[in-house]
Amino acid sequence: MEDPNRVSRADMALIPRLLPYSTPDEIPIRFTYGDRVVTGIPADFKPHVTRRLLDCNLVQIVVEGTDPNGLTVRAEYIEYRDFPVTEWVAYITNKGSSNTPILSDIKIIDCELIGADPVLMHGNGDTTKPDGYEFFYDAISDRTVTLAPVDGTPCNGAFPYMRLMFKDYGINIAVGWPAQWEATVSPAENGVRLTVGQQRTHMYLKPGETIRTPRVNFMGYTGGESRGRNLWRRWYFKHILPKEDGNPIPSKLVLHTWMINGKPEFTGCTEENQREAIETYLSKGLKPDIWWIDAGWYPCDFFWPKTGTWRPNPDHFPNGLAPIGKLCEENGIQFLLWFEPERVESGTELDRDHPEWLLYTYDENGNEASSRLLNLGNEDCCDWLIEYVDKMIKECGIKIYRQDFNFCPLQCWIQNEEDDRIGALENFHVQGYLRYWDELILRNPGLWIDSCASGGRRNDLETMRRAVPLHYTDVGYGVHPIKQKQHRAMFEWIPYFRAHTMNWDNDEGTYENGGKPVDEFAYHCAMAPAITSMVEFYDNDQLFDVAKQMHPIWREAAELMLSGDYYPLTECRKSPEDYYAMQFDDFERRKGFIQIVRNTQVKEDSFTVYPFVDESAIYRLENRETGETMELPGVELKAGFTVSIPKRSGVIWFYRRIDRS
Repeated sequence: MEDPNRVSRADMALIPRLLPYSTPDEIPIRFTYGDRVVTGIPADFKPHVTRRLLDCNLVQIVVEGTDPNGLTVRAEYIEYRDFPVTEWVAYITNKGSSNTPILSDIKIIDCELIGADPVLMHGNGDTTKPDGYEFFYDAISDRTVTLAPVDGTPCNGAFPYMRLMFKDYGINIAVGWPAQWEATVSPAENGVRLTVGQQRTHMYLKPGETIRTPRVNFMGYTGGESRGRNLWRRWYFKHILPKEDGNPIPSKLVLHTWMINGKPEFTGCTEENQREAIETYLSKGLKPDIWWIDAGWYPCDFFWPKTGTWRPNPDHFPNGLAPIGKLCEENGIQFLLWFEPERVESGTELDRDHPEWLLYTYDENGNEASSRLLNLGNEDCCDWLIEYVDKMIKECGIKIYRQDFNFCPLQCWIQNEEDDRIGALENFHVQGYLRYWDELILRNPGLWIDSCASGGRRNDLETMRRAVPLHYTDVGYGVHPIKQKQHRAMFEWIPYFRAHTMNWDNDEGTYENGGKPVDEFAYHCAMAPAITSMVEFYDNDQLFDVAKQMHPIWREAAELMLSGDYYPLTECRKSPEDYYAMQFDDFERRKGFIQIVRNTQVKEDSFTVYPFVDESAIYRLENRETGETMELPGVELKAGFTVSIPKRSGVIWFYRRIDRS
């Protein structure tokens, strides 16, 4: 049997349908420039073309042209030679000596995609509510679908990952814009019309200013949605997921001291209790890959949202955080530290010392909000932040920089912009945000970034090129059916993430006023490439025994999640009355696993799944928890694999594929 998800000639033959570069005037950009609608880069801009290989698999074409008044448009196109993927982004600069006419309705993509019977798969992202991470299927034959997030964070209310499916092929589409984007899919004569851009653009540019567009990726695929899903995962792992020591980030076990001493979040952390916790975990046989200190390590009066003074609390860390970083390094542990630089609270050091760097908002009665937005579009502000945080990273031994964003920036930009500068503050902020991260990575070899925004509200593809979402939601850590739905979406589109081993269910099998200790079921419902064990350092030996039993099982499964193809074996309805099942298959290494979870209120005692298999092979399966083994012909396994497990339990069958002799 051949690898069903390898890139085929039929896949690569789709590149002509994925908006490849042809001529400057046919670049898919469109914008209004004064009274003129500009499409592509017209001849009067005198465009010139530069081609180069970025590496053996990436071809970049840059087209740049300038009109007689000094408006320069630079469009960058990348074509991937190992996957059927193309990519577009553009920059617009005023190289003249006076303000430009108004630039508006700027779209990096305005095109027609050809195909019959178009259906758009799209989602609502992380809404910070239980209704998040849903996906919808809309036929485009007689309706227009417009997608945009709700608050200036790119994954709240609309997900910047979507799939356009035609009768004979499909296209995975991703928008890279860590702010307020918009995509419209509407019927066209031979398929659909697609437009993508920053949602709000109506601005002049001052001399020397540059704005940029979102970055948009297209991946073509043949053979159905499952192939589209797994081609995307393979491309993501190879080209998007950040590297550690030259390789994609491996599975990670995270440990921390959450709400220690009864204080909220991490406001109770001290040098003493952090040392004690790390040393206790090590002595009891649980070594973390990552030691995590989250919100509250700075002076905040035990109120972690009071951000804007970025130095260790001297009462808790009289020697700073360097001793913790050193202890981690001595034990081969990566030190992760939380920051939220863009939200500045009233009365903090940044608020007092640099009000000129802050954007303020007001309610309908004119009352000033206590949270201000640090304006990363201000170059002096962005330069200061780079220098300050870079110094902390080096001094404290930080290996993973965690950035949160508990803020809704859209109204802040709107309330502070001029009538003819609509979208400029947002655009400059995005550029500063990306420059800040790029500079931290450049200055600190080996550093990687954890992206968070009240969970998963800012996980667009431009952000994911630089980071991983170790905290993809603030919702339902221990509500297992909700978490299963979230994981279903993440495995498909952003396949590196972290989960918690929490139980929020009660003895009746509902999730009202529940909360059970960490057990095997909690681990089964937290199977993800990275995991946080919620066994605290002060817990009893019984809980430590559960962790030590389940960690090797999780680790083996996690490595397969990062190397294998993903096959969801059940629908996810967020219902405790449903089974949940998935399969990961590493075709090249001839191994994988099937996991089945029986949720708390499932009535049926047995359940059958229909996994992906090679019918000509033999499968040797093992349940690592019980030691049970079995051997099944592929044809029999494909006909249905049935398990009988108790309520509120899970099973993982690891397997190896053996050719018939």
